[in-house]
Amino acid sequence: MSKNEPKATLKGRSAITGRFKTVEEARRQSNTSVVERVPKPGYGTSKK
Repeated sequence: MSKNEPKATLKGRSAITGRFKTVEEARRQSNTSVVERVPKPGYGTSKK
């Protein structure tokens, strides 16, 4: 992993059901969806 590679990715999520969707679809349906940063495995906040 290079230093410039982000430690999180953008994911779209439905605000109603909680299911993941594409970022493009979430941005189109902005009143019922959110785009959030999801950390890559090993970069979250939980302790190991």
